[in-house]
Amino acid sequence: MNNCLGTEFYSRPTADVAKSLIGTILVRKTRIRGKTVRLSGKIIETEAYGHRNDLASHARMGPTARNGVMFGQVGRAYVYFIYGNHFCVNVSARSRNEKAGAVLIRALEPIQGIEIMSMLRGVSDPMLIASGPGRLTQALNITSLQNGIDMTSPDSDLYVQHGIRADRILATARIGIARSVERYWRFVDPNSKFLSRKLQINA
Repeated sequence: MNNCLGTEFYSRPTADVAKSLIGTILVRKTRIRGKTVRLSGKIIETEAYGHRNDLASHARMGPTARNGVMFGQVGRAYVYFIYGNHFCVNVSARSRNEKAGAVLIRALEPIQGIEIMSMLRGVSDPMLIASGPGRLTQALNITSLQNGIDMTSPDSDLYVQHGIRADRILATARIGIARSVERYWRFVDPNSKFLSRKLQINA
């Protein structure tokens, strides 16, 4: 049964997609030590980034070699290197009347291949495997080689499949930005212990 999220899922307002991704499953197929393995985790934290009206977005100044995926087809992986030490993985998403948008996947609750993910991360504490955008890309062996790949097909090396919607989804300010801070475009499962940062509100 194909339960992979398709193009229509990502062809909606970026913030709506970011919220709807909470509770879905991010799947990564990769080769480790000569063997193909399947790694997965429940998405429990996301952030939406828009176009020109979002001053925190990479797309605010128009398309470049780096952010081109945000302007292309929806459902594509947007992977970039940040702070000189780790990758971040996003999926392009926007409504048909917008020119750009992407959702940053900030944290996962590990499900499948936990032992391998721990090895890739060099940690034994499950709370440290994928509780942050840099941690989860390392845990899933995601690099710039995955930039631009189609995430709407189960034949892809990286895709999202349906999961179980969280009982509650909270919206907060995004993390690590200085502009457009008034947008509550970070979405979290408040019941998860795997968030990249603890909630500062009474959840």
